[in-house]
Amino acid sequence: MRVVSGIQPTGDLHLGNLLGAILRWVRMQDEAECLFFLADLHALTVEVDPAQLRSNIREMAAALIASGIDPARSILFRQRSVPAHAELAWILQGTARMGWLNRMTQFKEKSGKNREGSSVGLFTYPVLQAADILLYRATHVPVGEDQKQHVELTRDIALKFNTDFDVDLFVPPEPFIGGGTAARVMSLRDGRAKMSKSDPSEMSRILLTDSNDLIAQKVRKAKTDPEPLPADVSGLDERPEAKNLVGIYGAVTGETVDQVLGRFAGQGFGAFKPALSDALIALLEPLRMRLEQFRADPAELDRILAAGSERAASLGAPTLDAAYDAVGLSR
Repeated sequence: MRVVSGIQPTGDLHLGNLLGAILRWVRMQDEAECLFFLADLHALTVEVDPAQLRSNIREMAAALIASGIDPARSILFRQRSVPAHAELAWILQGTARMGWLNRMTQFKEKSGKNREGSSVGLFTYPVLQAADILLYRATHVPVGEDQKQHVELTRDIALKFNTDFDVDLFVPPEPFIGGGTAARVMSLRDGRAKMSKSDPSEMSRILLTDSNDLIAQKVRKAKTDPEPLPADVSGLDERPEAKNLVGIYGAVTGETVDQVLGRFAGQGFGAFKPALSDALIALLEPLRMRLEQFRADPAELDRILAAGSERAASLGAPTLDAAYDAVGLSR
């Protein structure tokens, strides 16, 4: 089993990133051969600040390693440092079909009302995403509900290429459900909206760099309702803020929602919020300290990424050569 997954190097990583993706990656290292990359080429599909992007790449690498991604057990690298990603993506542009891309819901969501003003890259990035996966003959891809369509597209591209050129080159990947359940973390100010760095309220999210005091303050001011916590999970159905905080507590401590409610049923948020703050601080304080250590040594981060990129390039080179050969562009 070989797993490939990427994450865009955005700044201000928050609790949603950690519980929703990064810690799941950490657990995957015990279950499969893993390649994790910083999707810096994907970052170019929207307007970027070059200096900020450079900084974000190192910041993301530091956060991943501080969270438990082990460069000795997994391959951690920059997408841009392996040119085969872009080369294979161009080859696959000839295989992918306009109709397939037109059906991709994320382009419609990300472009919004400015579809004609969006970059071509925002429209075609699923083909690059397919190349990211197929280059390494990955068998599995960890995805959430909003990414299953991308795995289906990757499978379509792999099967069509293999059929068109009568080869058995690309492995149609399967969605990977390992690594435990990815938590869906919502805003601390609105339990119906995902936690996001784009929210104008700083109090809506907990950043990995927040101090212990700031974490406690944000939890204390998190939106709730006046009712005590219920004994049964069904009692949270119409209480999005309560459901969010209970879910965060469970994700941080490794408990189920039923277990959390079994301990706090009948208690109000005056009792629950301090317990949640303590759990979050216990998780984030050591991570923040490790993150600060890596920030202080950018040369080591660059070394780790360069070594990972070299390993990834060697792994992907035979696939790219075979793809070139299949379409008649042998070296």
